[in-house]
Amino acid sequence: MEKILISACFLGQKVRYDGGHQLIEHPQLLHWQQQGRLISVCPEVCGGLAIPRLPAERNQNDQRVYTKQGHDVTDAFERGARHALALCQQHDIKFALLKESSPSCGSQTIYDGSFSSRKIAGQGITAALLTTHKIQVFSEQTLEQLIELVAHC
Repeated sequence: MEKILISACFLGQKVRYDGGHQLIEHPQLLHWQQQGRLISVCPEVCGGLAIPRLPAERNQNDQRVYTKQGHDVTDAFERGARHALALCQQHDIKFALLKESSPSCGSQTIYDGSFSSRKIAGQGITAALLTTHKIQVFSEQTLEQLIELVAHC
């Protein structure tokens, strides 16, 4: 049975920068959870960042992650990404469902680093690391594609 790495915020865990969550109420996720297929992670928390924490974005010029106040938090994001990768390796995970536009988890878009709510094409640090290790990364926007793919495994 394929295990799936999932952003903890999708399971209702209050791990987001603002102390909130992004619960996805989908019957397939509930089914996978009941089967024990979901491995939950918040790379930012695993990297040592607090809840709540300052908003952060990935700078498009140097690819580092900075808080809105200008503090470089890239090291914490990289630690969290390595932790997520280790979970994937430990559980032989080939698929991840991560929060789109996050500086950690964005698979297709991230905020542009200007803190002006503008999104650009790009990946967060965790999504990029997983992708380079041949783990397919999906988001809440591509959940149906993941469901279809897992159904054929």
